[in-house]
Amino acid sequence: MAVRDSDVVKLLSSYMHVHPRERMALMPLYDALRDHAGRDVCSHGGRCPMITAGAIVVDEQNRVLALRNEGRWALAEGLPEAGDDFLDEVALRVLREEAGLYGVWTMPGVEGPILIDARQAAPEYGPRLRIGFRFLFRAHSEALLPTVIDPTRAGWVPFTEIGIPGVAERVEQYLGVLA
Repeated sequence: MAVRDSDVVKLLSSYMHVHPRERMALMPLYDALRDHAGRDVCSHGGRCPMITAGAIVVDEQNRVLALRNEGRWALAEGLPEAGDDFLDEVALRVLREEAGLYGVWTMPGVEGPILIDARQAAPEYGPRLRIGFRFLFRAHSEALLPTVIDPTRAGWVPFTEIGIPGVAERVEQYLGVLA
């Protein structure tokens, strides 16, 4: 089974309820996904937004696990594959594949994405938006073993160093509420 459009619609709807200020920006995505879910096929000629899932993993020192990407820090993020049932599972799969990190857990009281961000997709995907669903997880800093991954490729960094707009503010908001 693969991630179903109807499940993404539910996630997006729940997110917009929690973050009403973002509702207007996300309504075109919501409408496209509802159309997909109702038709069970894309009728937009491959111009629909590309959905990705990413993990924001925070350690006990409130640092974020980041991967080195083209000289800057980025979050583990990937596209759903045929065996993925839910977007948070996609985020965890990518985290295991990219960083070899397994010992993560979901924050109690934090279900669903804490941030949905949009940017232009990479050129190979054509003129599409890339919509990233970001999920918050916790892990111990020792879970990232230098023997598993090159420390120049992944590491724990202050969340303010992540170059994705809104990540630092949203992580700080959730950590302040949950601390």
